[in-house]
Amino acid sequence: MNIMLFHSTYGLRPAVHRAADRLRAAGHEVWTPDLFDGRTFDTVEEGMAYNEELGKEELLKRAVLAAAPYSERGLVYAGFSLGAATAQTLALGDAKARGLLLLHGTSDIAATASVDGLPVQLHVAEPDAYETDDWLSAWYLQMRKVGADVEVYRYAGAGHLYTDSDLPDYDEEAAEATWRVALGFLETL
Repeated sequence: MNIMLFHSTYGLRPAVHRAADRLRAAGHEVWTPDLFDGRTFDTVEEGMAYNEELGKEELLKRAVLAAAPYSERGLVYAGFSLGAATAQTLALGDAKARGLLLLHGTSDIAATASVDGLPVQLHVAEPDAYETDDWLSAWYLQMRKVGADVEVYRYAGAGHLYTDSDLPDYDEEAAEATWRVALGFLETL
């Protein structure tokens, strides 16, 4: 499978490279574009401030340019938190998308979005301050409405970015469960 993996608001840090290596070890080809031009951040607040400075349109433009050379192959879009939101936006706009793997995040869904059974898998903490229960319920219903085939996995007690072993949110048990399920999902695509 060809996977475009987008980083979180922390930037392209070692955790993203470790995730890409895990996916490659399972036989996938993975690209990890750096949407922040080499900048990484120690806190969510710093990363979000930079993201706001950069602007949503610029971030999306960079993501589209990173994916464009590979989209003809039929990409699985994936990402962490902010990167998941970016992946979702691209997958819903790419008729050749093979799947969508969301880790720790979702995004608004364009009113014009429409997919034909796009496989989508979301892994998120429970509770998660950035992905509230009400938001996730509405998101799920809207994704189904636009034609996505959605699976949601919740991890009680885990922190927001619980798959990143370099952060206080890390939860080894939840992270390993996430990767087991996600790798199984990718095998079905």
